[in-house]
Amino acid sequence: MSLSRRGLLAAGGAVGALAATAAGAGTATASPAPGKGRKVRTGFDRLAADGYALLKGQKVGIVTNPTGITSDVRHIVDVMHPDDRVDLTAVFGPEHGFRGTAQAGGSEGRYDDPATGLPVYDTYLKSGQPLADVFTASGVDTVVFDIQDAGARFYTYIWTLYDCMEAAALAGKRFVVLDRPNPVTGRAALGPVLDPAFGTFVGRREIAQAHGMTVAELALLFNARFLAERPVDLRVVKMSGWKRTDFFDTTGLPWVPPSPNMPTADTALVYSGTCLFEGTNLSEGRGTTRPFELLGAEGIDHRWADAANALGLPGVAFREAYFAPTFSKFQGKTVGGVQLHVQDREVFDPVRTGIGLLVTAKRTWDGFAWRPDNWIDKLTGNTRVRTMIDAGADTDEVVGAWSADLAAFRAVRERYLQY
Repeated sequence: MSLSRRGLLAAGGAVGALAATAAGAGTATASPAPGKGRKVRTGFDRLAADGYALLKGQKVGIVTNPTGITSDVRHIVDVMHPDDRVDLTAVFGPEHGFRGTAQAGGSEGRYDDPATGLPVYDTYLKSGQPLADVFTASGVDTVVFDIQDAGARFYTYIWTLYDCMEAAALAGKRFVVLDRPNPVTGRAALGPVLDPAFGTFVGRREIAQAHGMTVAELALLFNARFLAERPVDLRVVKMSGWKRTDFFDTTGLPWVPPSPNMPTADTALVYSGTCLFEGTNLSEGRGTTRPFELLGAEGIDHRWADAANALGLPGVAFREAYFAPTFSKFQGKTVGGVQLHVQDREVFDPVRTGIGLLVTAKRTWDGFAWRPDNWIDKLTGNTRVRTMIDAGADTDEVVGAWSADLAAFRAVRERYLQY
């Protein structure tokens, strides 16, 4: 497919001739589906349709996982490998691995891909010079990134992106980001902004908990603001046909779980709020068919759902639910809790909902506890959420505490939006 006038951006502007050849720019209450003339085409789709001109003369390595697919569900590595127009020489696997065989907190290690014979290098938990050394050892000239994000600061693939950009700069490699949709729209940023003192792999730098950006937009922000002392030679290939109001199921693109516990786009819709329960002693629904939509623990009954519904949170209702996780917390035990039912996703606020559920869980269940390592502080990016809830603050008070930081991030974010 052809490239739009602004489809390829360097850190400082359009990429000459390629940019000039362009054309075009789960739950209830769905957004309107794209019309006949508005089919979303990913960055890879547009790159391939242009004959991989941006990669001509380069030895290419790609950071990807099972979500790196075409609209007809072929993996982009399997598409690129036999194509003489591109010299694909290496693959770099993130958390869960390139082919997706590893669970949370795992990777596939170094191996040769049986389908293509390409060397696959492991990037998980590598950053800085050690990751730069991986890129150098691979012999590539250009590192390409193509992974579907989930829209939340603590979803680690965006920090794989950040780490790979930093390492590519150290190794003197060019970096290309192929864009994909934010599955929960790009309408707004929500939630607390990370305090850099709490930086980890679930949040390296100062962005909002639900950032409301695509991976290409984040790459531009990262390069200009967080990697400014040593920016990478960056290009991004935009999508065409995507609007900021699009939920994933309106794009016409196939959904592939970006990680084992993100089975559907509905999961992504709630994830930026309910993943906070990873920082508690409650199950966040891992080991069920509805992770992050089912929450609970032994000893919880209908009172939690009653209290959560009494908050009147927009666009969502809570059902008393009982479930038995097959792994993770409470494995094999029947626990009580809630299931979230998003009834109007246009007004649903996942982060506010997550806070409301934390507040009501603590008030209605005397067994509530934070994880002993205060993981909640890493997820929220500060101590404020935990300490305010412990002090008895209500949902509005907790949400109001980050308003100034969020307003400042929203102003910064605007400069890097491409759609």
